Amino acid sequence: MKKLISLVMALAMTASLAACGSGSAPAASAPAASSAPAASAAASAPASSGVGDDGVFTVGMECAYAPYNWTQMDDSNGAVPISNVPGAYANGYDVMIAQKIADANGWTLEIVSSAWDSLCPAIQAGTMDANIAGQSMTADRMAEVDMAGPYYYATIVCVTTKDSPYATAASIADLAGGKCTAQSGTIWYDSCLPQIEGAELLAPADSAPAMIMQLQTGAVDFICTDMPTAMGAAAKDDSLVILNFSGTDGDFQFASEEERAENVNIGISVKKGNTALADAINSVLSTMTEDDFNALMDQAIAIQPEV
Repeated sequence: MKKLISLVMALAMTASLAACGSGSAPAASAPAASSAPAASAAASAPASSGVGDDGVFTVGMECAYAPYNWTQMDDSNGAVPISNVPGAYANGYDVMIAQKIADANGWTLEIVSSAWDSLCPAIQAGTMDANIAGQSMTADRMAEVDMAGPYYYATIVCVTTKDSPYATAASIADLAGGKCTAQSGTIWYDSCLPQIEGAELLAPADSAPAMIMQLQTGAVDFICTDMPTAMGAAAKDDSLVILNFSGTDGDFQFASEEERAENVNIGISVKKGNTALADAINSVLSTMTEDDFNALMDQAIAIQPEV
């Protein structure tokens, strides 16, 4: 059944890859998705594990959201084949975490490339076991899916360019009047940027690479994202400046610290009621500290390809 699901998912993802994958291939465009089946499953895992009898841990991610996840054209640095994009491989922080979870539970890891807006619907439909895709643990998202984790704690920042008049901004008040954007379906676009007085909020970007490209080409004055995405972009483009207002009165505001936490804590989506899988994932994450997460993210940033 998992193979049949992968076949259907591969056909469905052909259109969505055009929206989110084209900007993510590091050196060459990824091949078009096809209906090629995933690699054969490993030995059966108990149904109580939450991934089904075949022992395949099917994980959705954009494969276009460095340093969380990206597409590359070889298996270097532990990259994993993308089951619905023959010849392409996924790597990044999310892949590293997914592999740790799979190895600890004796599962075979399968990565499926999916458009951002299709991630939660795929979990709800049962075509993915989990999404490990840099998703914040917001109340709205957790109304649609259950979430394990956190598996990362992400600070919200803005990014501009060194020659921008906003490069020395010390608070969000100093960003007033600027043109800006963020990725669609994120707290950055929906809740953070609207707090900047007089900001000219442009249409949201379809993906993180598209958001960064708008900044690099001068279409916007600054973007809002999380620290790992900003660090990954700045590591590959030294003209970018990260504006971090955390811990100051000039930071983005939330109604409570609990609301702030749910928007910076990054979790792993599973289907509502799949407590067995959530527990299996949490049993692995509970062995890791915040320092462990940060060290693994630093490793991902160090090996991310040019975009």
